[in-house]
Amino acid sequence: MSIEKTLADVIVAVDHVGIAVADLDAALDLYTSTLGFTCEHRETNAEQLIDEAMLSVAGSDVRIQLIAPTSPESAIARFLDKRGPGLQQIAYRVTDIDEACAAARAAGLELLYASPRRGTLDSRINFIHPRSAGGVLVELVEPAR
Repeated sequence: MSIEKTLADVIVAVDHVGIAVADLDAALDLYTSTLGFTCEHRETNAEQLIDEAMLSVAGSDVRIQLIAPTSPESAIARFLDKRGPGLQQIAYRVTDIDEACAAARAAGLELLYASPRRGTLDSRINFIHPRSAGGVLVELVEPAR
């Protein structure tokens, strides 16, 4: 007999805040040179059609993800076309992405993907659609082990 978990059982922290940008290099310069953040990691996610950088805010556990499209077909390109650069999503770290997805579905929330996908640094991710989450795109992130 399995006991179903709620999202509150599997969300352990805010993982990061995602910001959509048109030019990753220019945004990195602003956030590192002007604001003093540190770039922890940069990669291209071919599946998501994005270039991304994960930044840390000195002296804290706060992380900012800068996300730029690599193709006009990417969700980030569509976001930029509709809304322009800016806050794109909030990501919550979860202990188990499969349990988190099951809990979200059980709560009646709409997920963007039928099954988790690869995220930054080989994490596993899924998103809760904004129409199910008060207008906010919510990312669920299980960091790579």
